[in-house]
Amino acid sequence: MPKRETDHPEETPREVQYDPESSRYDLFACSDCDNVVLAIGRDDPPMSCHGEPMERITDVEMSVKPPDVKEVLLDAFGLPKAGLDICLCVIGEGPLSANEVAESLGYDRSTVTRYLNTLVDLGLLQRSELNREQGGVINVYHSVDLERMRRETLIGFYVWAGEAASLIEAANLTKQDYLDENPDRDLPDVFWESFEA
Repeated sequence: MPKRETDHPEETPREVQYDPESSRYDLFACSDCDNVVLAIGRDDPPMSCHGEPMERITDVEMSVKPPDVKEVLLDAFGLPKAGLDICLCVIGEGPLSANEVAESLGYDRSTVTRYLNTLVDLGLLQRSELNREQGGVINVYHSVDLERMRRETLIGFYVWAGEAASLIEAANLTKQDYLDENPDRDLPDVFWESFEA
């Protein structure tokens, strides 16, 4: 994996390797096909494929820079910084109205409202109506039940990871097809840039 620049040039992002002895997740592979599975928080026997237990992967050599939670939410849910700021503000201080969020963060109210609606659609926040003392009703936003948020964010991430894995697999198959059809030629330098899923 290429190194990413950090805010401080002297800092080098630490990288980690999958360690089946200490990781909070497990990777399993089928011995009969190319099926690979990620399992989180499993205490029961390994997953199965073709009716047979899958084998725990123990020989991963690739190192990766572990993401932080902000990177995951930014990448997996397509939330730019403003959307993430709004989500975290409501989770930490809610229930809040769109005006209160805008005032707290210094964002334009229309921007806040747009992201609040997106966050509700994603299942990360809830919207409810609040009767005002001086009359009228106002929408307020608050975090969803913790267990629901855990489930929604994990499912959302798995969908994103599945799409990413499918893209990588399609790119590798396209690359192999090219090399099979052109055994005397190297892969063009622009292969990855020109690849379209």
